[in-house]
Amino acid sequence: MMIGLLRRRARRSIAIAATALTASLALTACGGSSSADSGNGKLKVVASFYPMEFLARQIGKEHVAVTDLTAAGVEPHDLELTAKQVGTVQKADAILYLKGLQPTVDQAVAQSSSKHKIDATAASPLVDHHLDEGADEPGGGHKHEGPAGDPHIWLDPTRYAAIARSVGDEFAKVDPTHAEDYRKNTDELVTELTALDQEFRDGLKSTGTRTFVTSHAAFGYLADHYGLTQVAINGVDPESEPTPARLAAVQKAAKDNGVTTIFFETLVSPKLADTVAKDLGLKTAVLDPLEGVKDPSKDDYLTVMKQNLANLRTALGTPAGQTAPTATPTPDAATPDATTPAATS
Repeated sequence: MMIGLLRRRARRSIAIAATALTASLALTACGGSSSADSGNGKLKVVASFYPMEFLARQIGKEHVAVTDLTAAGVEPHDLELTAKQVGTVQKADAILYLKGLQPTVDQAVAQSSSKHKIDATAASPLVDHHLDEGADEPGGGHKHEGPAGDPHIWLDPTRYAAIARSVGDEFAKVDPTHAEDYRKNTDELVTELTALDQEFRDGLKSTGTRTFVTSHAAFGYLADHYGLTQVAINGVDPESEPTPARLAAVQKAAKDNGVTTIFFETLVSPKLADTVAKDLGLKTAVLDPLEGVKDPSKDDYLTVMKQNLANLRTALGTPAGQTAPTATPTPDAATPDATTPAATS
C-alpha cells in the first residue's frame, strides 16, 4: 500500500513539474487572447472536469465553446495535462476549476494570463469531513494529497447552485453582450437544482436506516445535507487501500446499522466493494460521485443524481408498513446488478 502511494506521489510530482515548464513555454509562445480569437465568436471556456463542464455548457449554451480537460470516463483525481491542454488553458477566456482537486490543473491555471479564473471553492468553501482521521472509525479514511477539505461539493445540489450563480456572474462580466442570456440560463439551472434538492428531501425523509456504505468517501456533503451517515471503505482518494482495521470497522458499522447494500462507483473498479459485500452477504449498487460521466449523450448531472436517489432509497429501505421503492438498474452490464447479491467466486 505504501509503495503504491509513494509511486502515485512521485508520478504526480513529475507531472506538476512538467506542467509548470510547459505552461511557461506556452505563455511565452501564445501570450493572452480574447474571445474574438476563437474563430467562431464564442467565449472560450476551459473546465477542469465534468461538474465544471456541465455548468459551463448549461449556463453558456450557444455562446460558449467548452473544453473539458478530463475526458469522459476518466477518473479526475490524478489527471496529468498534455502540452496541448496547457496551451488551451493559457488561451481560455474563462477557466472553471476546483482548486486543490487536480494539482496539474492548478499549476496551469496559476500560469494562465486569463483574468477570469472561476474557483468553485470560492462560491462554496470546502468542509473537513475528517476523511483522513481515525482509520479505525466508521467515518475515517486515509491520508491523501489534495484539497484541505472534502472536494465533492457538487453532490449537494444547493452548493452546486451557489457555484452556478458564480459562473453565471463571471460569464456576464467577460462577455457583457450576452449577459442577459447567461443570467436567464443560470436562473433556469438553479430552478432545476432547487427542484432536485426537494426530490432528495422528499425521497429520503423516511427510511429504514440512515447509514450507507460506499467504496469512496465522496458523499459527505450529500449525507450532511440530507441527514444521512456515510461509511466509506476508502477516503477521498478512490485508489487508496483500506487497512484491515478499517475494513473491520466498516463491516461492524454495516451490521450495526442494518445496511443491505455496498455502493461502488462507475469510474473505479468495483472489486473492493464487491469483496466487502460478499463477505457480509450484502448486495451491491452504483452510487455515482459524478466526477465524470461515461456517456454524456445519455446522461448528465441531473439524470445521474436522480439515479443516485433511486438507488439510495432502495438501499436505505423504508420503515415497516411502507412500500419499498424500485431500484434503478446498474447502467453498466459489466458491473454487478443493483438488485442482486454480489457475485461469489
